[in-house]
Amino acid sequence: MAPITREVLRDYLHDALPDVELAAVERVLRASAEVRALLAEVMEQEDRGEHTVGAIWRRERVSCPTRDQLGGYVLEAGDPELLDYVRFHLEEIGCPYCQANLDDLKRLRQ
Repeated sequence: MAPITREVLRDYLHDALPDVELAAVERVLRASAEVRALLAEVMEQEDRGEHTVGAIWRRERVSCPTRDQLGGYVLEAGDPELLDYVRFHLEEIGCPYCQANLDDLKRLRQ
């Protein structure tokens, strides 16, 4: 796994890492007081509220498709470019929020 950065710890706090990476971060946290101290700093910064464009983008999930767009993806209906973006967002980016939403829509469809 790559080094544990502030960004990785932010994603860890927001449960925005794939399961394998979440487990790896947890192992490093148990073993490293230095990384635990960095996590404490990140948590404090999160509590104060970070107001950068990147933080707002991540917090508001600006690039995530809507539930309706995910529904169109499930049905394979809609603008082909949008469907391609949704596929990219789910498969390449691996967004856990959208994947959970997609799983829910698939369950409802059955």
